[in-house]
Amino acid sequence: MQVRKARIIDVPGIAALVDRFAGRGEILPRPTEDIYQSVREWVVAEHAGQIVGCGALVILWADLAEIRSLVVSPESQGIGIGRNLVAALMAQAAELDIPQVFTLTRQTGFFLNSGFQVVPRESLPRKIWKDCITCTKFVGCDEVALVRPVEKNGRPEDWKNGRLVDWKVSRLVNQP
Repeated sequence: MQVRKARIIDVPGIAALVDRFAGRGEILPRPTEDIYQSVREWVVAEHAGQIVGCGALVILWADLAEIRSLVVSPESQGIGIGRNLVAALMAQAAELDIPQVFTLTRQTGFFLNSGFQVVPRESLPRKIWKDCITCTKFVGCDEVALVRPVEKNGRPEDWKNGRLVDWKVSRLVNQP
């Protein structure tokens, strides 16, 4: 198992995972074209040559980024992959000197356990006016906004050659 920055060759696997969860209404859909165009924002969890998890870090402003489309295949859930993807995305935010990361999700418990705190959606006006206002679910949105400060103590050096190494939250990272 390894968590690493996404490459072009990963896009079909990312798109398949995103489509699977979007089809069930658990996340918003992302056209494959958009994933290709934003591939530098994505990290993936790979096991035995298969993409089993993914997520993106989207920068909204100098002081704020969003974790978006974080998913782990149902067959691979419960073993720390989601935590490792969040850790990788938080490491990228630290490397970019972004002080705060947020997410909009229905998986509130997972993000609370990952150090995030619930905030009113209205406290994220850049997100609301950039993306939410055009969303088909805007009026009846049931997602919860959560934020987490970015720790700067050593996170960027956890990345070497585009791969997360020696991450403390799980022993799964970089195992064969």
